[in-house]
Amino acid sequence: MTTVFDRLVGQPDVVGELTVASVAAAHLAASRDLEAHGGTPDVGPRHGSSAMTHAWLFTGPPGSGRSVAAQCFAAALQCEVADTPGCGRCHACTTVMAGTHADVRRIVPQGLSIPVKEMRAIVQTAARRPSVGRWQVVVIEDADRLTEGAANALLKAVEEPPPRTVFLLCAPSVDPEDIAVTLRSRCRHVALTMPSVSAIAEVLIGNDGIDPEMARWAASVCGGHVGRARRLATDEESREQRKQALGVARAATRDATAYAAAEALVKTATDAAKAISARLDEAETEEMRTSLGAGGTGKGAAGALRGSAGILKDLERRQKSRETRTGRDLLDRALVDLAALFRDALAASFGSPVAAMHPDMAEQTVAMAGYARPEELLSCVEAVLQCREALGFNVKPKFAVDAMVAEIGLALRH
Repeated sequence: MTTVFDRLVGQPDVVGELTVASVAAAHLAASRDLEAHGGTPDVGPRHGSSAMTHAWLFTGPPGSGRSVAAQCFAAALQCEVADTPGCGRCHACTTVMAGTHADVRRIVPQGLSIPVKEMRAIVQTAARRPSVGRWQVVVIEDADRLTEGAANALLKAVEEPPPRTVFLLCAPSVDPEDIAVTLRSRCRHVALTMPSVSAIAEVLIGNDGIDPEMARWAASVCGGHVGRARRLATDEESREQRKQALGVARAATRDATAYAAAEALVKTATDAAKAISARLDEAETEEMRTSLGAGGTGKGAAGALRGSAGILKDLERRQKSRETRTGRDLLDRALVDLAALFRDALAASFGSPVAAMHPDMAEQTVAMAGYARPEELLSCVEAVLQCREALGFNVKPKFAVDAMVAEIGLALRH
């Protein structure tokens, strides 16, 4: 029998923990309903009530499925089938997974951060009693993008939670730079691990019908990211972007190609972000204009948009912020690939038996290991990481990537 938790790849321990918590949550909700109607609550140990809490933190490397785990858990909390939490077939499960359940709010930051104003509105809404489900569930993806003010607003709600509200936060790690210590201390931590290559390949072959050879290749080079493995296996453009990112290592060794490669890397990410945003922006803008009365033919239709310039300007600002974030994310993905290539070369220089992140580039990494000393390869890894850090501080991508290429060139031509 399949459940929503089958969407989690290679995470059996997490599935077990969330299943137990879902059963405990159902008993806890039933007990509170009984108490509200004057009955005697029953939350004894046999119900495993200690397995359920009001705030959860899902962490794991990109692609491990932390946001998927949170969404599946939200479905299991609302599931209408008592003996199979997260059955995947009932109305509650299907609407949660489709993103249309009235009592589940999924917060996905569109810009570079989640502002305090947005978080206050979310907390206020989450304080209401559930309308159709057992719980009010708030899923906050990329909780590491909370501003300090937004984190403090959320902290107040987590410290004194409404009786029927559950907060599910997702972040890369429990590091204070990813999630505030005060928030971390009030959440139950669920750590997801990187899925194995075989588990990812199995999903691509069984669920997506991808050719086995292509599936195994994509699974081996995706860095444990299931969604990226799917894109690499099905999208030629994604494969070309990866090839371009890895090509920076060779291009950086020559002045004639170094900065051209850096410029091309930034331009590819920028162009891709613009294309993605253009598709989203057009539909959003038209929807907003329609909601403000544009296109109407009735009395007063001519002045429907009068006074709405501020609203449309705010939408435009949010769209621009989303485009910037998308571009940074795409560029960061390329930098992670590049850092992994130098890591493979460093491992090869020591004869380490660890699995390569880019097994299809073994010939190049072995050549790099013979050409550069380990400390020089380590300098290349550090240059890429410093570039990622600079982008996190909103340094202009061109300047950050140019500086990275210069550092790599100096290290490899030493």
